[in-house]
Amino acid sequence: MIIGIIDYGMGNLFSVEQALKKLDCTVILSDDPETLLEAEAILLPGVGAFPDAMELLDSKGLSEFIRSLPEKGIPLLGICLGMQLLYEDSSEVRLTKGLGLLKGKIRRFEKGTYRIPHMGWNRLDFSTMPFWLKSLQVDTHVYFVHSFYVTEAEETEIFASAEYGSINVPGVVGKGLVTGMQFHPEKSGDFGHYLLEQWIANVRGNNNEQLSNLSGN
Repeated sequence: MIIGIIDYGMGNLFSVEQALKKLDCTVILSDDPETLLEAEAILLPGVGAFPDAMELLDSKGLSEFIRSLPEKGIPLLGICLGMQLLYEDSSEVRLTKGLGLLKGKIRRFEKGTYRIPHMGWNRLDFSTMPFWLKSLQVDTHVYFVHSFYVTEAEETEIFASAEYGSINVPGVVGKGLVTGMQFHPEKSGDFGHYLLEQWIANVRGNNNEQLSNLSGN
């Protein structure tokens, strides 16, 4: 499978690229929309501040390209900051509009008894299975590094959350062919690599059968 990684200047691309290559993917690393359209699916990484990322995406013509992917039928995966960019806006540094592909806002953790940034291993609790994930492993711990998280999200767009302090942090989110992971799957051991593998293996699945409720309701 050919995966396009959006190289806009704010991502730890090496580890993501190596993880994809270990899964026998051909990787296209580019900031050119026409080049990226040669891929079968697109990955949006991200490390750093939300406003800087949006400014770079806008200046390179990548924002509209990313927004157009669902109507083109091209699967999209946002990782860490890349997931946050999928939402409506963020208050990081200054209020900044995001890509608006998912409903919700990015806000900073409030000061409390827990440490900011949220850094370390936490267990994902799945309430709903995304269409691309067929089963879970016993250990669902993944590695987080972030100071901002998704608030006011649509419940139907949250597949899995991790408890941090008194907050349920959305960890795996999505709608249609748009998927986001707040953690770093490429740094999350066996389960993180399993999630990447499952996403790659099944993004070409039936988009009309996206969800299966784990509670059986």
